[in-house]
Amino acid sequence: MSGPECCSNPPLLNPNAGAGHVEKLAGLDSYIAGSPNSNLAVLLISDVFGYEAPNLRNIADKVAAAGYYVVVPDFFFGDPYNPENADRAIHVWLKDHGTDKGSEAAKSIVEALKSKGVSAIGAVGFCWGAKVVVELSKSRLIQAAVLLHPSFVSVDDIKGVDIPTAVLGAEIDKMSPPELVKQFEQVLNAKPGVDFFVKIFSPVFPGWGVGDRKGDAKAVKGAGGAPPGLVKWFSRPFKGEILVCFEPSPVWATK
Repeated sequence: MSGPECCSNPPLLNPNAGAGHVEKLAGLDSYIAGSPNSNLAVLLISDVFGYEAPNLRNIADKVAAAGYYVVVPDFFFGDPYNPENADRAIHVWLKDHGTDKGSEAAKSIVEALKSKGVSAIGAVGFCWGAKVVVELSKSRLIQAAVLLHPSFVSVDDIKGVDIPTAVLGAEIDKMSPPELVKQFEQVLNAKPGVDFFVKIFSPVFPGWGVGDRKGDAKAVKGAGGAPPGLVKWFSRPFKGEILVCFEPSPVWATK
């Protein structure tokens, strides 16, 4: 079950946010940004509050401006978690929207992108979405992964990952506490030839990665002075891998 830090203080959802548009992809409403002619795609997978979070779409727009075709699917079919709905506590909501269902839907999105001529896909998962990204990673359906304040991700999951992976944790996180994130780092470090980066941001709660939670300006500022809206992805020369960096300093490292 997600912890209280993950599920409180929701963003103000806005279906009209962003410079992109919404269209169907693999049967899912998806926020789309960037040129459809790009053969490099970035998949952003939301936390439990869904794809209408304004800053999530702002991140998508920033990544698209760097030359990528960016997709933010609605894996919840118009039913994001609402903490004000007393009849559907998070454990009840998760029965309808488990990460296993998200993972299957994400595979369909990947296939749809490949059918459009996309040759490389990077994926970023926020909280709930991090588990979905890990499943794509284990199946080698994507070329690079970024996990922000990952919930539901286990050490065994990370053992199954052998693509470039960044793990960005929150200092105050009961679901993925710093000691667990450090175990992720140890596992990745033991994998020859797998590029990785692990960092715990302080003093922030889960949710800082999206950064538009009500009242979270201080937390975002505390995340190393690197608001998530400045995320940019880059093609790695000669390898065709997709990397991520938070300005002004990179959050990627090569062993």
